[in-house]
Amino acid sequence: MEYFSNTTQLTHSAVLAMLGAAVAKAEAMQQPQCIVIVDASGQLLGEIRMTGAKFLSRKSALAKALTAASTGKPSALIPEHVRLEIGMATGGNVTGLKGGLPIRFGGQLLGAIGVGSGTGDQDVEVGRAALSAIGTEE
Repeated sequence: MEYFSNTTQLTHSAVLAMLGAAVAKAEAMQQPQCIVIVDASGQLLGEIRMTGAKFLSRKSALAKALTAASTGKPSALIPEHVRLEIGMATGGNVTGLKGGLPIRFGGQLLGAIGVGSGTGDQDVEVGRAALSAIGTEE
């Protein structure tokens, strides 16, 4: 029986690189964003609310990140027919809104990023820029 495993985890350097790349992409789009990064267990690793981003979008960005970390899939893949019920059952911690992306390395789920304050497509674009900064797949 195994009691221990070797795991890969996001470092603070990875989180800072992701936040920097996401902010740069949002600035290039001229769309201030709320950006939240969590580990695979949903614990907050880093976040920023850019100047001019909608303050309530921080909550949706966190829900997007938690959803992607919990499911290992983009938040937009939550089936439409369960979105309301699952959102209510989790106190708003699960959402089907675009902008939550899992962070994977070597096939292992390391966490997720959630982006909010733009359109869903803008949120995803900013999230993908963050993933690219550290060379991970979605």
